[in-house]
Amino acid sequence: MSETDYCELCDLPMSQCIHGRPPAPPAPAPVKRPTTRVRKTTTSAAASAPKVVTKSAPRKWTPPAAFAPLILEILEAAGGSMSADAVLDELETQLSDQLLAGDFETTPEGELRWRYAARRARQKLLTEGLMTKGAPGVWQLP
Repeated sequence: MSETDYCELCDLPMSQCIHGRPPAPPAPAPVKRPTTRVRKTTTSAAASAPKVVTKSAPRKWTPPAAFAPLILEILEAAGGSMSADAVLDELETQLSDQLLAGDFETTPEGELRWRYAARRARQKLLTEGLMTKGAPGVWQLP
């Protein structure tokens, strides 16, 4: 072998030397694909196109929107104004069989989740103009 076959930096043959080789190309980035599943059904001729199947988890607690119509009904029956505690007590009475197990858990602040959802429903009714701010602790219709 001649002198040109060896690396001047590490005294290894050029075929084994890291200095005589170009750097390796970077690895390709992994391709992320959406996680939606497509299910084909063959029950009818019209169902030959793939259908997107989405899973929805069962609700753990009742959403605030479910409380809004009941709050309005309770206030109308009471003449348009009622204390907040009385409205919440009436809500609990009317929804006792419909509230979910998660509704009786507490929020990080220590309030029952269904009461928090009812207060959020009231806030939305206020912004929509269906309720007005009354005295502190009083919920009222306009």
